[in-house]
Amino acid sequence: MSARPEHTPAPTRLSDYRPPAWRVDAVQLDFDLGIDTSEVTARLQLRRDDAQDEPLRLDGEGLELLSITLDGEALAPTAWRYADHVLEIDGARDGSVLETRVRLKPAANTALEGLYLSGSREAGFLLTQCEAQGFRHITFFPDRPDVLATYTVTLRADRERFPILLAGGNPDGTGELEGGRHWARFVDPHPKPSYLFALVAGRLEKIERDYTTADGHAVKLVMWSEANVIDRCHYALDALERAMRWDEQTYDRNYDLDVFHVVATHDFNMGAMENKGLNIFNAKYLLADPDSTTDDEYRAVEAVVAHEYFHNWSGNRVTCRDWFQLSLKEGLTVFREQSFSADMNSAPLKRIEDVSLLRRAQFTEDAGPLAHPVRPSEYREINNFYTATVYEKGSELVRMTAGRLGRDGFRRGMDRYFERNDGRAATIEDFLTALGEANDIDLSPNLAWYGQAGTPRLKARGDYDAARHQYTLTLSQHTPPSHGQPHKQPVPIPVKLALFGHDGRMLPLHLDGQAAAGETESVVVLDQPEHSFVFRDVAEKPVPSLLRGFSAPVILECDYAPHELALLLTHDVDGFNRWEAGQQLAARAFDALRDGGDDAAPVAWCDALAALFTLAELDDALLAGLLTPPGELELADRQPDADPARIHALRQSLLQRLASRIGAAALHARYQSLAAPTELDLGAAGQGMRRLKRRVLELLALIDAERAHALAAAQYDNAHGMTDRLAALDVLVRNQATQGDAALAHFRARYDDNALALDKWFMVQAQIPGEPALARVQALEADPKFTLKNPNRARALLGTFASANPSGFHRADGAGYVLFAERLAQLDALNPQIAARLATAFNGWKRLEPVRREAAREAMAQLLGRPALSRNLGEILGNMLQD
Repeated sequence: MSARPEHTPAPTRLSDYRPPAWRVDAVQLDFDLGIDTSEVTARLQLRRDDAQDEPLRLDGEGLELLSITLDGEALAPTAWRYADHVLEIDGARDGSVLETRVRLKPAANTALEGLYLSGSREAGFLLTQCEAQGFRHITFFPDRPDVLATYTVTLRADRERFPILLAGGNPDGTGELEGGRHWARFVDPHPKPSYLFALVAGRLEKIERDYTTADGHAVKLVMWSEANVIDRCHYALDALERAMRWDEQTYDRNYDLDVFHVVATHDFNMGAMENKGLNIFNAKYLLADPDSTTDDEYRAVEAVVAHEYFHNWSGNRVTCRDWFQLSLKEGLTVFREQSFSADMNSAPLKRIEDVSLLRRAQFTEDAGPLAHPVRPSEYREINNFYTATVYEKGSELVRMTAGRLGRDGFRRGMDRYFERNDGRAATIEDFLTALGEANDIDLSPNLAWYGQAGTPRLKARGDYDAARHQYTLTLSQHTPPSHGQPHKQPVPIPVKLALFGHDGRMLPLHLDGQAAAGETESVVVLDQPEHSFVFRDVAEKPVPSLLRGFSAPVILECDYAPHELALLLTHDVDGFNRWEAGQQLAARAFDALRDGGDDAAPVAWCDALAALFTLAELDDALLAGLLTPPGELELADRQPDADPARIHALRQSLLQRLASRIGAAALHARYQSLAAPTELDLGAAGQGMRRLKRRVLELLALIDAERAHALAAAQYDNAHGMTDRLAALDVLVRNQATQGDAALAHFRARYDDNALALDKWFMVQAQIPGEPALARVQALEADPKFTLKNPNRARALLGTFASANPSGFHRADGAGYVLFAERLAQLDALNPQIAARLATAFNGWKRLEPVRREAAREAMAQLLGRPALSRNLGEILGNMLQD
């Protein structure tokens, strides 16, 4: 195996953390902005930690240093040194003022980190991205999150080319300059870390709204974008107002500046960024209209707008002490965002979506060589830790704590956390301490969750004593070893549960030690390797419903009989657990088809769903979820030596069996009833109807292809919005229907100038299953609208192919791996962050069957051996190839 790339940085370790030797109390930044070159003058008011005797060291990468002065005096060349991205300065003292002037090259910055150009030279605009360590690409600074300062920012630029000048904070004046130039100043009175700095300059249009916070503060809400898409920002503006009201009502958190700017760009590495007072969004998560936005995307816009706004308190006013605490802001804010979305939409369906994402992305991450704790003990490249583990699993850890404390207790704890840490850089310990003290509970055992990689496996076994009317539930836990952590300690696992009788009724719970029978739902906590919980007065052998609402992020192993899972699928009143029973039963059915085992599980799954299909009172969206078995990636995780082509074929066979059990006539009749509405309804009912209509059409295509393809073609032609149009296109393309090429051509012509809609065109084709996918991807690479320079477009084609099309990517001949590795190398030279994130598609390579496994290993090893590989991509590949 090839060595790691040269200049691999030494690891940064949590155990080595020390407070900064030098802080900055106030920053004055002056920008002279231009596309090819921009100059930045930074004036830093320094404060020294008397307990540390270190010279002043500032981070800086890719900067051309033009001048440097200390306390008004130009420094001699012997008084400073700039090497290995660090500027070291002699003679600084407590209270000194350091001034530097540097030159940047925005148009040449394809990494989209620091100050860069979005769009073309003629029509694009300048903007910044500073999280995690982008500010050091703008000026010299102690670029770490525990250095908080107030910022005064003055922007100067040509008025015609850059009519709009924006920075974080409150506006503090504008004016004209000679030569057709102008200036604008912004002051942020709230101390913040450098990663929250932002500016935007260019030709932009706006929509705006006046807003008054619950505490009476007047705020101007402003959405900015390029002129041709500004009319697609109204939904996001509505979502922002909903999020602000929700945070006031739920957490008593009010906005604290006079203006809130949000800017859309098509060139962005992340989803969005919560810069104080100036959020910058990937256009994918801000622009929305019925013609080009799906129902899922509408919900995503609402969620991401809320997420970035909620960061104003959980991330900005209270930030993280160091990057090891990243989940303190991200996991907590994901939980707040999920709670908001559940309140705005359907709580059970939101929970199903969140757990589906967790299993698809984070459980897979936990099971592979990229497994890491929510709070890792070390890192080499911090950008590689913006992961599902930090975000989604981090959110689940907050949810567990909130569930234990209850709504009122969690609110008390959050009040204390915000009040105690306002204006500070905090730690996960600070968070748990505040919540625990507010409720007189020791939450320190929860830290074990943050320090261990891997998904705990919860094993459940039930024993019923008919003579004593006693049911004993024995729970045990085990977390498999991972790299660097061969032995795992038990973690506290809250298990919300209920017991069901054979007629589908929930039984009253009388846990041993309680005075009398209680409610029909309870929570027990397993905080040791094994423990038995005894329930008395149980009149019949029950069926346990465990982890209700997914009360802990674990893998449940319970030896249910197929008929017991069918009972829960049919009768459980917990929407999530009803769906979960169906997922487990479908997985058992898949295993039976794969192994040639007993037919009980496939029969039970198909029969239960066929019966549910006829229930008019069942929610459309929930039924659509129940009719969808686990995806191919999740099914691959259930077995060693996975063959993705076989998994795809078996899953299709299972779905075909379900479709046959329901029947073509029933599917067609249901489709016709769902297709009846002629107006687009963006409410929950309309979204549910469209979700079920897609699922029914997909099932019908498995047993009556000709009729389904004709219906899909008509649906495409007559669609009132993107959800129905894209669903129909997907059915035609994936099933290689004769109508597919015409629909693709029409879609391309209709949306040729709509970048986000065109991404969908690439994605649909990148998901064609099986061997034809590779040739289609190669052909699409030659399309004039494809470019590796745009992260969204690279993700749409290459990311979809490698991460969402297992049977197409994991070809037995390894050709998919070879193509993908070559594109990663090209992308790495342009944008290392995106290359590293896309490379994680290889994470499950060790679970592939031997031929594919060796082909994947060889492709990664050859890529790792290339010269000049970035530290981002090098670390990811090195970790995946480690023993």
